[in-house]
Amino acid sequence: MALHNDLPPLLALRAFEAVARHLSFIKAAVELSVTQSALSHQVHKLEQHLGKPLFIRRTRAIDLTLDGQHYYDQIRPALEAIGAATRSQRAAPSAGLLRIGVLASFATLWLAPRLADFFQRYPHIQVELLPAIQLANVATAEVDLAIRYGKGDWPDVQATRLMAEILSPVCSPGFKAMQAPHGALLMATSHRPFEWTDWSAHYQVDLGPYPRVMLHDYNIVVEATVAGQGIAMGRHRLIERRLQNGSLVQAFDWPPYHSEIGYWLIAPQGPLSQAAECFSQWLKQTCANA
Repeated sequence: MALHNDLPPLLALRAFEAVARHLSFIKAAVELSVTQSALSHQVHKLEQHLGKPLFIRRTRAIDLTLDGQHYYDQIRPALEAIGAATRSQRAAPSAGLLRIGVLASFATLWLAPRLADFFQRYPHIQVELLPAIQLANVATAEVDLAIRYGKGDWPDVQATRLMAEILSPVCSPGFKAMQAPHGALLMATSHRPFEWTDWSAHYQVDLGPYPRVMLHDYNIVVEATVAGQGIAMGRHRLIERRLQNGSLVQAFDWPPYHSEIGYWLIAPQGPLSQAAECFSQWLKQTCANA
């Protein structure tokens, strides 16, 4: 019998492993950068494939069934072995190739303009940026390093804070001149909209009356805001040029919010390759001087 006849859907397997390890759909969704509903759908798909429930779902908690615990104990070593085998094979072809997972907005607005300095220092290292909303996972060797935006609460990786973000709502001068009482809030798609949540809690602002427009990526949010379509949460590290040339201005009178949110360098557990170590040191120095 062919092996693939017995293999479950691999995305569903990855979802199950994360939920079983955390015993939490919320924490697993954060780790995999997916919504809880998408994660629940994948777990349900695996349960249908096996023909049995894997979790006992309660109001505020979940537990593995006996079958679920047995299945988790069997597949976890296999997944770790696959990850180790993948890392060893990816390191072999080219020691100078470096894959970096990064949000497209950070790559476009901050990192790319500074990469020339890295290439001048390390011309033998080839950098491949892999931009995505759902960042690739360093723990499973999808990338060598990743740069993430958040509060540093990612499990099973080494997270080093690069720089904090300064936040304030911004809009175009024309939009502000219209004095719209409750302009639309333009937001990048995320299952954790902590920017607006933290800012509104800090300044005790009720965002209820403001309509929300969800856009795919923060790059699109910036362009739509410059075009006068609404109010965005300005990430000052990324929109510095827009603030300097006046195409974006402060939407409200509150001072910029120095948040706990920032940019983090994410590396797998264990030693880095020489190329990853060079990039890591360069990035830390560049961020410290930014």
